[in-house]
Amino acid sequence: MFDSGFGGLTVARAVIDVLPVEDLVYVGDTGRYPYGPRPQDEVRVFARELAWSLVKDFDAKAVIVACNTAAAAGLGELAAELPVPVLGVIEPGARALVQATRSGRVGVIGTVGTISSGAYALAVTDTGAPVELTSAACPGFVEFVERGETEGEQVTILAERLLAPVRAAGVDTLLLGCTHYPYLARVIADVMGPEVVLVSSADETAFAARRQLEAFGLLRPEAPRPAVHRFLSSGDVSWFAELGRRLLGPELSHAGRWAPTVTFAATTTATIATTDADEEQP
Repeated sequence: MFDSGFGGLTVARAVIDVLPVEDLVYVGDTGRYPYGPRPQDEVRVFARELAWSLVKDFDAKAVIVACNTAAAAGLGELAAELPVPVLGVIEPGARALVQATRSGRVGVIGTVGTISSGAYALAVTDTGAPVELTSAACPGFVEFVERGETEGEQVTILAERLLAPVRAAGVDTLLLGCTHYPYLARVIADVMGPEVVLVSSADETAFAARRQLEAFGLLRPEAPRPAVHRFLSSGDVSWFAELGRRLLGPELSHAGRWAPTVTFAATTTATIATTDADEEQP
């Protein structure tokens, strides 16, 4: 699975818990985060590089796009071209959102790229649920998480300003439409109030992954050796390991460096790089 940085670790945590015998490779593209403000074409290129690397370099049998912005930009394209099942976080999150609401007034928050794409509006509509959706972009949230600042006065002030539209709409359920946002759940909950249920797509994505692996006959049988978890970063590996361990837990005991071995331009032409990814196994 891959994400623009640390946010997808919320999905990794859920996948490790739901699929404890499965090997996992996680790539955090911290060298190029944040994805939210970038053009969708650029994010689509990054997503293809990451997804193809997982398949070619790590023999992944399935790929989870654990980044809402990347899923909104290119999930369909990845699903069409990769030789393995591909799963995103948007549809599972939308299903969880409409199942949790009591009043039918729901909200979603995400990066500028995710919200402007309309991906969540489409996914919620596709559920067929009779709900009224209010969406709000939250630029700045990702950067706080990537710095390890998940609470405090500054992030609270920002949250009060950015969450004003969904508060005004009177939503009773709010989907954290970026995998970084669960790390800000305490701040968001304080701002939204106790009557609003916060929904994360992480658990639902992990359950969807299990269903998909089972459908394709790809579930790993019980084996004598424990599952192997690899964590890689395109940026500062030591910082990724330090903060990642705090966010995920002891499974992230080591991290290695990732670099694309297949590069894409804005067109569909692929180029094989001359150097291999320098990964380190835990």
